[in-house]
Amino acid sequence: MTFVVTENCIRCKYTDCVDVCPVDCFREGPNFLVIDPDECIDCAVCVPECPANAIFAEEDVPSDQQSYTALNAELARQWPSITKRRAALADAEEWNGKTGKLPLLQR
Repeated sequence: MTFVVTENCIRCKYTDCVDVCPVDCFREGPNFLVIDPDECIDCAVCVPECPANAIFAEEDVPSDQQSYTALNAELARQWPSITKRRAALADAEEWNGKTGKLPLLQR
């Protein structure tokens, strides 16, 4: 099992989760974070740190977000590691909680 970043992170990209990760398993894209499933140790410390409530245990990913499990694995192989907190995107609060954001994902 691993943890998965889901849709609500898109266009928000809060990085509070990055600061608490003991194994640096987060990868950063232009407007989204993913978790590298090969690095994640299933500790769950990132979950309560996410202001967007976008991180779930693989087994708890909502049914309409299941595709994000494979998406995290795919993008983790392409994107660089992020190990320190950065400012959220400028309009993060505006996007937090909105649905249908997958077409807005920048690869």
